[in-house]
Amino acid sequence: MPSLVCVPIMVEDAASALADAEHARALGADLVEFRIDQAFSGEGDAEGARLAERLAGESPLPCIVTCRPAYEGGYYDGDDAARVSLFERLGALDRPPRYLDAEHVAYTRSANIKQKINLAVEHPGQVRDLHTSLILSHHDFGGRPANLMQTVAAMASEPAAAVLKVAYRARSLRDNLELLELQRERPGGKPMIALGMGEFGLMSRVLAPKFGGFLTFASLRDSSATAPGQPTVAELLARYRFRSISHRTRVFGVVGWPVGHSLSPLVHNAAFEAMGFDGVYLPLPIPPEWEHFKATMLALLDEPHLTFRGCSVTIPHKEHLLRLAREDRSRAWVVDELADRIGAANTLSVGDDGICRVLNTDAAGVVGPLEAALGDLRSVNIAVLGAGGAARAAAFGLAERGANVLLYNRTRDRAEALRDELAQRLSPGAGKIVVGASEAGGGFGRVCESCCGAIVNCTPIGMAGGPSAGASPIDAESLKKVDSSAVVMDTVYRPLETPLLAAARAAGLRSIDGLAMFVAQAVRQSEIFTGGMVEGGRQNAYSGPSGAGSDALTRLFGRICQEAVDSTSDR
Repeated sequence: MPSLVCVPIMVEDAASALADAEHARALGADLVEFRIDQAFSGEGDAEGARLAERLAGESPLPCIVTCRPAYEGGYYDGDDAARVSLFERLGALDRPPRYLDAEHVAYTRSANIKQKINLAVEHPGQVRDLHTSLILSHHDFGGRPANLMQTVAAMASEPAAAVLKVAYRARSLRDNLELLELQRERPGGKPMIALGMGEFGLMSRVLAPKFGGFLTFASLRDSSATAPGQPTVAELLARYRFRSISHRTRVFGVVGWPVGHSLSPLVHNAAFEAMGFDGVYLPLPIPPEWEHFKATMLALLDEPHLTFRGCSVTIPHKEHLLRLAREDRSRAWVVDELADRIGAANTLSVGDDGICRVLNTDAAGVVGPLEAALGDLRSVNIAVLGAGGAARAAAFGLAERGANVLLYNRTRDRAEALRDELAQRLSPGAGKIVVGASEAGGGFGRVCESCCGAIVNCTPIGMAGGPSAGASPIDAESLKKVDSSAVVMDTVYRPLETPLLAAARAAGLRSIDGLAMFVAQAVRQSEIFTGGMVEGGRQNAYSGPSGAGSDALTRLFGRICQEAVDSTSDR
């Protein structure tokens, strides 16, 4: 049975709740969940009871009725007896809800409560002709319950439970793997809903069809999510192509911290759709420490049913990816020569043969746009700000094209170490890499005194959602000292006009925004992920590794990115 899409609706009044249910139906949802825990106050609330009955009777989609108590993350603060009595009334309606959701802790609190709930739902031994089934649920907003597996086993042993549900706040991406395995195993042979809440839990929601999950929840709009981390219906069905996901679907993603700003899921999923490629691409947030990166990546690679086939890697993990490839002995790794010479990588491709290939597409993403703007880069002085993975790729790629690179970093020692490392790996005849003089405090103001033909920001300064959002690595006054023929390039693309680029344009300088680099490297990544092939082994206009296919992908990615940026600017 295909996984279902359910839209939760926090009920305030019948008219708006039913209108939202109709909207959910129009968007392609299969069910709605009426959350009545704010609309029903308990014993004596006849109006709240009539509201629940009307919603069940008039819903344009099969519905779940839930009255979630405050002790399990909801809003209902009345006693259990009153809401259980309401469940009895709803189960006896001529048009009852398709499901009632009851918490396992409440269901097992007393024999009386269990008996009354069982009277409202169909189950083995039930003599009444009922059409409502029981979802037995367990929620934990604090994290993974210590007794999770025992709780699931106890829920599965209840004859009246038609569907099992567990939801808890995911602590890392690794929690998704256990939740997905629960969906696949179907404890007690019963359909399973197993979801991670919060920013780490999206994988468990999107990949429900791949693992046989009964349903996933998606909100009508960002503001109406009933649990942290719920995607919207539009995101689930359009961006992640939920209906096309099967157990064969290959999984990709963007690894970084943070990744909420990334356009990568938008463009790579669109490319997969254009190619007819059976893949899905997810944001994969991993905290910045090496230990987090290593443990999570190895867990993703080791999960046999995930079919994890690769990822883009962004700040701050580009050097971590290369380190993992060099240190891990549990599988076969192949490091591309360019990534090895740069000392950082931004692309992992995992073959069906299990071989992990590590590559760097960042260098071309910087070199290409600058060559388009400046022509031949030989002997051009180019300042590179930063000493992380992106700066490594930029400095090496530009020097290989003959440019003289001036490295600037807040910590001079790190810039000098990077210079010494890269200098040993450059080809004969390459340009020089030197460390530029920093101003007091390690700032970048003196970059503007260095007679540069271009300045490339490879730091996250100015990135939306980053630690220095709204800031610029170089102040406006300093940029006025730069030669008027120079080009300023920013690798940050959210926002598209960063404070640095705004200041550069105000100073009359040419600028290159972060989309240029993003699109150039993403096109190459897409070709690596898909192998230029589509379903059935056919090739189309998007096939490549180069030429017309690359041009078509560049146009597609550029259009999608520009539309995304424009829609963000409109809000």
